[in-house]
Order: sequence, then C-alpha cells, then structure tokens
Amino acid sequence: MDWKTFQALLSGVNKYSTAFGRVWLSVVFVFRVMVYVVAAERVWGDEQKDFDCNTKQPGCANVCYDHFFPISHIRLWALQLIFVTCPSFMVVMHVAYRDDRERKYKAKHGNNSKLYNNTGKKHGGLWWTYLISLFVKTGIEVAFLYILHHIYDSFYLPRLVKCGVKPCPNLVDCYIGHPTEKKVFSYFMVGASGLCIVLNICEIIYLVSKRIARIANKLNRQKRQIAVSHNDHNEEPFDNSIDTMPTLSKKEQPPSFRSAVKSSHRPPGLKLEEKIRASAPDLSFL
Repeated sequence: MDWKTFQALLSGVNKYSTAFGRVWLSVVFVFRVMVYVVAAERVWGDEQKDFDCNTKQPGCANVCYDHFFPISHIRLWALQLIFVTCPSFMVVMHVAYRDDRERKYKAKHGNNSKLYNNTGKKHGGLWWTYLISLFVKTGIEVAFLYILHHIYDSFYLPRLVKCGVKPCPNLVDCYIGHPTEKKVFSYFMVGASGLCIVLNICEIIYLVSKRIARIANKLNRQKRQIAVSHNDHNEEPFDNSIDTMPTLSKKEQPPSFRSAVKSSHRPPGLKLEEKIRASAPDLSFL
C-alpha cells in the first residue's frame, strides 16, 4: 500500500469521525505511525545481531534471544497498528454501502427521491457500526498492551539477562543492544496506546450520552403532545354543556320553597270560602 492510498483511507475515516475520533486519528498517525517508521525501526534494526552472550557455544545466543524476545517489539507494534486501524475502515465501508444503495434508489425512483438524508450521518445502523468499531479498537489496544506486559515484564528492558537454556553449557550473561533507547521508545509507544484507549472511552461515553439525551428529548416531546391533546379533549365537553343547557319557562320551573310553604300554611277557612264561592250560582242576571 502506497502513501496516497493510505492517506485517502485516513481522510475517509476523518470525515465521518467525531471530534474525539479526529484527535485519536492524529495521535495514531503522528505519535505512533510516524515514530514507528522514522525512529523505532532504526533503533531496533537487526536486534539479534546486537544481542551478545559471553559464550561461543553454537546456538546458545539464538536460543537465549528467542527465550527473552519471543516477539520483536517492532513486529508487535506493526501488528497492533494494523489491527487498530482496521475497525475504523468498517465505518468507511458502511458509508460506501449506503452511497451504493442511494445511487440504486435514485436510478430506480428518480433523482429527486432520497433514501437517506445524509449517508454519512451516524443514525441507525451506522451509529451501531461506529460504536462497535470503538469497542473493537479499545479491546485490541488492551490486548496488545497485556501481551507486551506479559512478555517483557512490565515493559522493562534490562541491560543484562542471564540465560541457562540448552544448548548453553551453563548460566551465561547476555547483553541487549541500545537498552536505554529501546526502553524510552517502549514507554512512549505504551503511553500513546494508553492515550488512544482514553480517547476511545471518551468517544464511547460521548456517543452513548448523546443518544440517551436525544431519546429523552423525544420522549418528553411525546409526553407534552399527549398532555396537550388530553387537556383539549377535557375542555370541549365542559364548554358544550354550558352553551347547550336548556332554559325552562316559569310554568315549567318547579315550585320554590316559599310558595310551597305559603300554600301549606293557608287557613282552612279561606279554602272553604273559596270552595263556596266557586260552587254558588251566578244570579247577577236577575
């Protein structure tokens, strides 16, 4: 892979990343890839030739080097950089898949129709792809740090190691070439890897918190709409009942309490007199 292709891939990753993702990409490219290519390879060089033991026994130096350095730092960091950058290309491939679907949809339904508002916006499946890539990158970083710590005993490189592995005749002393430089670069690469882990965790927290806030705002809007519609539904029958209440005439109205009391306490003599007057014949015509 040439530098132009690598730069195109990195620019695609940078285009669809958040602010934390852009910082992570800068740290990987400047503080890890550039340091690895420019300085680290020259410091290690042919490290097996610089590994010197105080014996002339054939095969002893090779066996002791393989015992203390089963995996070279340079090759381990090369694998780490390859595996760490691969999950970021998952996002680029997902966006390319969306662009292809958008192109086919426009060819079928016309140029004015759209399947996605923005193919690079992190919604739906692309959000999950981005989040999974962050978890995968973090897991790879932690795994390689554990391997380096387990093999090289807390990332420390001593000047002198003692080896008693066969075919060495006895316990021999072996010396490592450029131990101070290698130790400094080892700590630098481990620190850069730890910084990338912190940035990945911050980006995961940012994405999840932003998604939770968006869902909470959506639920609050739905609750407000339901409350407004419920209030409107309750106010309408009350107004109709006030406007459509029938008015009764005086004849249809029930008797009041005073009229009922007056009619019940009227003297009996008056009632009899009224009955006599009503039953007496009218003699005014005589």
